[in-house]
Amino acid sequence: MGAAIINLNRIVAAVAVIVMFSLPVSAGETRLDGLFAQLSQADAPEARKIAAEIELELSRSGSAAVNLLLRRGQDALEAGDMATAIEHLSAAIDHAPDFAEAWHLRSVAFYKQQHYGLALHDIERALALEPRHFNVIYGLGVLLDELGQPQLAQEAFSRALAIHPHHEDVTKARESVARELGGADL
Repeated sequence: MGAAIINLNRIVAAVAVIVMFSLPVSAGETRLDGLFAQLSQADAPEARKIAAEIELELSRSGSAAVNLLLRRGQDALEAGDMATAIEHLSAAIDHAPDFAEAWHLRSVAFYKQQHYGLALHDIERALALEPRHFNVIYGLGVLLDELGQPQLAQEAFSRALAIHPHHEDVTKARESVARELGGADL
């Protein structure tokens, strides 16, 4: 058990470094780049609309078959069938290994099964592909908090809020972690 905790701590540290220092990999301005730029400057109502557009854009793989696998994985997640969700999302990843959203959703399924190491691996991969994915960073924060790493969780939540300042779930989670840390300044 002790070796598993040490390995998990190493994974947590590596993922935290990736989150804190990741930058977008493409040099050219894309629609997604423009949306992320708008998101950080938008007021709350506009931010919700822009975030929904970003989420829609991130859910498009460019392949109808992969999109279908993603949809089936999402449906299984919503139905609480984690095994089926993992099967569909793993198939999507097999067909499109550079599709960050499939990695993200599979990390959620692994997290719900309490397979935290596998969830961290998929979070790491999703963030390597799209470092601005605020929902993945939020998920990392939730997982870090679950693993007893509230300071790292707070850093992840702060990073997510730097990208999407009006993300209500992240704001609530960061406030909760701040209380857990004894009211540390945000």
